[in-house]
Amino acid sequence: MKRWPLVLSGTVAGLTGVLTFHTTQPRSGFPLASGVTSPSGGAPAASPAATPRAGAAGTPAGTPAAPGQPASGTRTAVGPQVDYNFGILSVRVTVSGERIVRVGIASIDDGGNPRSVYIDQQAIPVLEQEVMQAQSANIQGVSGASYTSAGFVQSLQSALHSLAV
Repeated sequence: MKRWPLVLSGTVAGLTGVLTFHTTQPRSGFPLASGVTSPSGGAPAASPAATPRAGAAGTPAGTPAAPGQPASGTRTAVGPQVDYNFGILSVRVTVSGERIVRVGIASIDDGGNPRSVYIDQQAIPVLEQEVMQAQSANIQGVSGASYTSAGFVQSLQSALHSLAV
């Protein structure tokens, strides 16, 4: 019945480990969300009504940076269309230097399901705002819109990856 020294030392060790743990943010390029795999891309669409448009996904609009040099100028990329279980969406991101200056939906098609439309209308502006604040794809999802959040991050991450040469 003399377990208290073992329990006390285990508690102290665990608490010490938690209190000394520090996380760091990557310093260069665009930090990508961890645990998100790159999807196999399709052609992007440009309008909110999901009307397809010709062009390659992730094509930068500006001049690419030389290898080993920081990117400069304004570049735009469209992430691939991602099937997020309730529809298909793709994200367009505009970057100036290493700063995200604009992010938005390049295309979305949720099949006209009123519930999906409502969720997307509520969640997407929040996701866009989080990207602008975080300046990366490492953002929190929107509660109640888990699938939309995951699809948004997946397409955004691919678009940012295509810009980070």
